[in-house]
Amino acid sequence: MEKNECKKRAINAIDKNRDSILALFDSVASEPELGFKEFKTAKKIKAFFDEMNFNYEDGVAITGVISTQKGRSSKLKVAVMGELDAVISSLHPQADKQTGAVHACGHNAQLAALAGVAAAIHDANLMAELDGDVALMAVPSEECIEIEYRNRLRKEGKLKFLGGKQEFIRLGKFDDVDIAIMQHTAMSDGGFKAGAGSPCNGFVSKIIHYTGKSAHAGSEPYNGINALNAASIGTLAVHAQRETFRDEDHIRVHSIMTKGGDVVNIVPADVTLEAYVRGANTPAILDASSKVNRAYKAGGDAVGAKTDITTLPGYMPVVMCDPLLDIMYKNMQELLGTQGVERLCAGFGGGSTDAGDVSQILPVVHSFFGGAEGGFHSERFQIVDRDLAVISAAKCLTMVLIDLLWDGAKEGIKIKNAYVPPMTKDEYLEKWGGIK
Repeated sequence: MEKNECKKRAINAIDKNRDSILALFDSVASEPELGFKEFKTAKKIKAFFDEMNFNYEDGVAITGVISTQKGRSSKLKVAVMGELDAVISSLHPQADKQTGAVHACGHNAQLAALAGVAAAIHDANLMAELDGDVALMAVPSEECIEIEYRNRLRKEGKLKFLGGKQEFIRLGKFDDVDIAIMQHTAMSDGGFKAGAGSPCNGFVSKIIHYTGKSAHAGSEPYNGINALNAASIGTLAVHAQRETFRDEDHIRVHSIMTKGGDVVNIVPADVTLEAYVRGANTPAILDASSKVNRAYKAGGDAVGAKTDITTLPGYMPVVMCDPLLDIMYKNMQELLGTQGVERLCAGFGGGSTDAGDVSQILPVVHSFFGGAEGGFHSERFQIVDRDLAVISAAKCLTMVLIDLLWDGAKEGIKIKNAYVPPMTKDEYLEKWGGIK
């Protein structure tokens, strides 16, 4: 069979399964779950794999699912990744009334696209034509939220990292993977259809806990130590650092208060913040992190409160693999035409993803498909073009798989051999896992 004919068969298989793929998209959106809690969502992708008669490993990093499909030979292994989790946007009309969880970042489109790749593999009998294996990875917890909850899981020994792909690295699930590919939903502003990739910031996350001294807020506030004032001063001190951040490092510092005291008539003695320090490169992130720690500590010192700062490894910046970007870009153009298709998405990607961590140890392409409007993580977010966000994404990912694993997997092997990873797995675990 010719490669183009194989791609046509795969595309037809995805079209044939369009209704079931989009049914999964809708079902996942209807029951959004937060990171490391995606038990219903994992059950849904497992049910889809069951329909294909695919074996899988489940419970990976608590909720992850991996189905490995063997090629006619195993010269290379490519992972296709999709994410299980939602984000919190409690004002969104589809938000879960109890948790505030909602798919306001399009991860349900990712998971449905992953199912589309599975359908193509099954119905087009793809693996009989490919000289490599495919790992279909449904990965938990890309949204790095609820940091205190995840830190408890770390203390209980259930996690080391805050992100699902990081845990997959730690657990050895990428040890035999040579290349990883995925897609993320994007806004369709200005006619954007797809982008082969985009740089993304890395970050560290922080839990800042101020301990003061409680007292009656009306009759004897002078006998208290106001931890809320400490947090306010610390936050202002962080703002005073911003002019020291270089533009080219794309530093972003943002925080929320998860506890601001107990009751209004007691001087707040127990106050907690969560924060990110983002940046385009690791040295800049660590430099900014040190300044931010100093600033938060100054808030506690100013009022005599105790300051405890826990710094946890967030996500690393995405490393671009140009030859892999080229293959993704070529297939996007083949599928969608040249209008609205970009090799690199315009502008700097200020967001972060744990795909960046995977890119530190092997070639990764983190591509983007339009179809959304309203703004990520907001109550306005909607996917308005499901064919672009899900069906086209599934087709393109499958076409890239075919290119990588066709004819002795020579294209994939060429990319693997040319890629110089910034670090080994062991170096990654030691360097990033040891951040304090």
